[in-house]
Amino acid sequence: MLPLDPQADIGRRAWVTCPNCADHRGCATCEQRRRCSRHWRYLLTNTGSLLHLQCPSCRHVWDHETGFGATRTRWTRRNSGLRPQ
Repeated sequence: MLPLDPQADIGRRAWVTCPNCADHRGCATCEQRRRCSRHWRYLLTNTGSLLHLQCPSCRHVWDHETGFGATRTRWTRRNSGLRPQ
């Protein structure tokens, strides 16, 4: 298990499904796509709509493109390794 990132701060959270542990399964609140008090993720950093997250349950770290708000250009997404939408 990875250690908790030094940028992890409980004050900066995101409610995104963890692609590694799926700890939200079986949670009635999460299944209704509402904010659950247990299944949030650390929001380490963001660049526009690209979030850099860490799961407090399994410590998995990943990037998540929300496609919301200040989206990055297609060129930036291509160079970052993410597929354009």
